[in-house]
Amino acid sequence: MKPRMVLIGSAVLFLVVVAGGAAWYFSPSYSSRSVAADDMGLPIPPVPPRIAESPEYERCLGMLATDPAGAGSFAGTWQTKGGGDAAAHCLALSMIALGEPAEGAALLERVAADEHVPAAARAVIYGQAAQAWLMTGQANEANHDAALGLALSADDPDLLVEGAVAAAAAAHYQDAVDDLTRALAIDGRRADALIDRATALRHLGRLDAAEADIQRAIAIDPNNPEALLERGILRQRRDDPAGARTDWERTIVLAPDTTTADLAQQNLALLEAGPERQ
Repeated sequence: MKPRMVLIGSAVLFLVVVAGGAAWYFSPSYSSRSVAADDMGLPIPPVPPRIAESPEYERCLGMLATDPAGAGSFAGTWQTKGGGDAAAHCLALSMIALGEPAEGAALLERVAADEHVPAAARAVIYGQAAQAWLMTGQANEANHDAALGLALSADDPDLLVEGAVAAAAAAHYQDAVDDLTRALAIDGRRADALIDRATALRHLGRLDAAEADIQRAIAIDPNNPEALLERGILRQRRDDPAGARTDWERTIVLAPDTTTADLAQQNLALLEAGPERQ
């Protein structure tokens, strides 16, 4: 499967980095396991942050969606001709699209560190770097870059959610809850933040609070597959296998051929295997 040119939803990324071999059968080693670039998708928003104004930059960014190899080649040539940070930014994104997230993340860090780049764009680029590090399973690097992004834009809810994902990947679940609480104070109807906070709260053993968040998320978005996946996990924890099965089967119907569906399928398999296999 080729890398997809979409911003991965923070909820599914959060579930992937904290889930385990299956979402409720937690394997401590999973959060440090590399996740393939084609599973995660390229971490660029629909409109990448602009750090320059030029036709070359727009052309390069426009190529990423359909021809990341061509974008990389174009950016490399442009860089030798003085393309500067704009060329480096596009080159880094093409690296991630082509399955080289560590190299892309390192280059994004260099671009974001340039104080000539506008602060708001630097913050988003640090967030992109954090997501790319998560694709390689390097949680500490992701956490570091997320913190640098938040230092530049402390009240950006997207960066707060990304910071929470990075914190959870490092098993800093209370830090994740804190970041998500701040994000929800800014925008209380973000279903992704509610799902992520429910997942972190579950890992902290605070099941009542987790259930309250997941019910809020489902009230906002009743067909959100990540919300249904997490509610199924919570139902299983509450000894409601029938309810868990219903949620996981619905997850697969709503989001076939996705990481979320894969986790739901793993959970169903464990449910069918019985307690001795859990």
